[in-house]
Amino acid sequence: MKTVEIYTDGACSGNPGKGGWCAILMYGGKEKILSGGDPDTTNNRMEVYAAVAGLSALKERCAVNLYSDSAYLVNAVEQRWLDGWRARGWVTAGNQPVKNKDLWLSLCECLQRHEVTFIKVKGHADNEYNNLCDKYARAEIGKL
Repeated sequence: MKTVEIYTDGACSGNPGKGGWCAILMYGGKEKILSGGDPDTTNNRMEVYAAVAGLSALKERCAVNLYSDSAYLVNAVEQRWLDGWRARGWVTAGNQPVKNKDLWLSLCECLQRHEVTFIKVKGHADNEYNNLCDKYARAEIGKL
């Protein structure tokens, strides 16, 4: 099975407001950059969208190291929030509807297809690819 590195980031001008996302896929010395935007969204939504877009771009089952500065995204998987949300019928521990359910469902499908390890990185620090993702996500906001 191929091992792919994916860096993701989401950005928003206003929250809600104009948003952008980016995913950088790396395999075999090659990089593929995916990005896009939404005129009315939230930062959390763009963070999850970036991960879904990156994982959905893979054409075969892969082992993936997915890097994100989003605690919302990483904790939902690594701390098993997703499992709890599903078990409670997509309701949070505080008995509120889960936000971005459509994207979480898409992410769950991706997680069934691929072996994904989520890795939290510090945002806006010295991580070259996280900074590059942020640059592309913010550029997408500028296009809206």
